[in-house]
This record gives sequence, C-alpha cells and structure tokens, in this order.
Amino acid sequence: MYVAHLSLTDFRSYDNADLGLEPGVTTFVGPNGQGKTNLVEALGYVATQSSHRVANDGPLVRQGAARAIVRSVIVREDRRALVELEINPGKANRARLNRSPVSRPRDVIGLLRTVLFAPEDLAVVKGDPSERRRYLDDLLVARTPRFAGVRADYDRVLKQRGALLRTAAQARRGSRSARRADNDSAFAAAGAGDPLSTLDVWDAHLARHGAELLEARLELIEALRPLVSASYAALAPDSAPADLAYRGTLSTEAGAGRAVLEEHLRAALLEVRGSELERGVTLVGPHRDDLFLGLGELPARGYASHGESWSFALALRLAAYDLLRADGGDPVLILDDVFAELDNRRRRRLAEIVAPAEQVLITAAVADDVPAELVGARFDVTEGKVNRVR
Repeated sequence: MYVAHLSLTDFRSYDNADLGLEPGVTTFVGPNGQGKTNLVEALGYVATQSSHRVANDGPLVRQGAARAIVRSVIVREDRRALVELEINPGKANRARLNRSPVSRPRDVIGLLRTVLFAPEDLAVVKGDPSERRRYLDDLLVARTPRFAGVRADYDRVLKQRGALLRTAAQARRGSRSARRADNDSAFAAAGAGDPLSTLDVWDAHLARHGAELLEARLELIEALRPLVSASYAALAPDSAPADLAYRGTLSTEAGAGRAVLEEHLRAALLEVRGSELERGVTLVGPHRDDLFLGLGELPARGYASHGESWSFALALRLAAYDLLRADGGDPVLILDDVFAELDNRRRRRLAEIVAPAEQVLITAAVADDVPAELVGARFDVTEGKVNRVR
C-alpha cells in the first residue's frame, strides 16, 4: 500500500497543494511553521478521519475558508482508489470514493492505513488515560474499520445517558428549570416516561456497545503485548522490560466473552446508580478505563526517564505497525519530526526498523537529522510552497 498523489484545498495553511508521491522514502524538509506537518496530517486524516494534533476539525480549515478538501490516490495491490474528503466544521463532512458519494464519511476508513510517529506520542506514555484509550481505539479502527461505528454508537449512548443523569442530579438539587430543559433532549430521545425506567433503557444500550468495545480492547492488548515488549527491548536494551495491562472499571480478563462483559457492565451500572444520580455522570464503562504501561515493576508514567518514555512511545507505534502488517499489507509509515527528538542510537535503530516499509513519509526541520538509511525523494517546504528537489 502507498499513496500516489495528495491534493489539498484550503487545508490548514494551504490554499492549494498538489504533489505526486511514490513508494520508498520521501522526506519533507523545511523550517518549523512552514507546513510540513500539515501535509502528513492530511494523510493521517484520510486514514482515520481525525487529527493527531487537534480534537476537532475546525483548525483544519484554512482561516477565511468555509471548508477544506483532501484528495488522495491510494494504491493497493495495483488497484487505485481516489478518496476525497470534504471537511465542514460545524456541519456534516462528506466523502467520495472514485468520484462517487458515499453515504457516510467513515465508509472510506480502511482504504488507507497509516502508522504515525509524532512528538505528540509522548502523551500516550506521560499523559492522561484518554490518550491511551485513543491509541487503542484508533488501532482497533485501523485493523477493523467497523469499530468506527461501534465507537460512535458508544459515544452517542454515553452522551444521551449523561444528559439524563444531569437532569436527575439537577432535580435532586431542586433545579426545576434545568430539569425541564434537559428533559426535552434526554427523555425525548429515549421515549420519555419514568426517569429510572428510561435510565434502564440507556443502561442496556451502554452495556451492549461497551461490551463490544471492551472485548475488542482486551483482545488487542493480548496481541500487542509481545510486540511492544520486543520493540522496546530493541530500542532500549539496557532498560527494564516493557509490559501492558488493562486497567478497567470492571474486573475483566481477555476471553471473558461479550455476553459476560455485557452482564458485568449492567450489574456495575446498577451498583453505582446512586452515586451517578448524585454526581450526574456515568462512572462505569470503557470511557473511564486506562492502559497500564509498565517498566519492570513500575509504571512508565511518572517513573520512566525522558529517553525511556520516548522508547516506549516508539515501541507502541512499532507494535501497531507489526500488527497491521500481520493483518496483510504494509501500512504507510509517517514520521513527523521524530528524529530531532532522538539520540543517535535510537535514530539508527528506528531507521533500520522502518527502512524496509513500502512507503515512509518523514518530516524534518534539518535534512541532517534524517539517518542515511532513509535517503530517498525529497521535497523542500518553505513559506507554504512544496517543491521537489530530488
């Protein structure tokens, strides 16, 4: 798999950009702030329909423009596919495949698979649990695109259930006006009726979608553990061994089965219902879980050195790459300003690992930051202009 062409209209800093790409290594070189990362961010968006830099689509549209368009030609096993995404902040995005509209933008997820390394990856190791949940769920979607729908369904139910809990919490505090306002959205969505019976309906939905997501996460971690351990040992052979474990609001084990997980989720929701009605939030479910990253007996977060944290972040991405390759076909590797953050030993080791990939896209402020093993096509990016020089 590789990207043969990328075209941008009103995406980030680009009013227009149009460039041909090829298999092998391609490097985008230029000073910071010139638009290098915007190019690879656009390809990441084609793959996942999200950005590794921002939480919503608004910043992706060039200032003063109403929408942004990203077009890419993807080649897989000699078949070419043109994917076009129209980004409309505050409105529904649109997608076309080979110039024909698709019913939902997420229907084109999976046509391009990428693994992106970026400085933001340190947040997976050092940041909040939401960063680690996103790592897992993005990889789930990359492997099995239908999980984009599972995530969307779970988030929708969580939002509706949250509105209902807020209504109940406000009512307990005697806020009748707030209760009437939230009733219009929360109760109507579930068919109104008695608040507690309505909550039972949302409990069932949350448990069903949550169990499916939880089962997939547990299976994914079992597949990732040996890959992360091996990748980390290759990058940091003198460090304590790396390991992963799931830390959830339920006592769960891989292989428990979706039906068992669903039953446990429903029971847990009933157990904490009193606290939820007091606080107005959902206290149990995959949205509150965490991925534990360990170095020996200690958690990486708070105990790992800067170099160890970087090695762990890289190991997580390398493990994702190995897993996607095992599923069939090399994903496109994107290294966004990563080499500047690494010492020479880690640079060389990472270069050796990624060099055989079918397509590697690199951004760098200084060409000398890129190891010699990764020499290939080169584009200079200056003042928002992209010019091929090699």
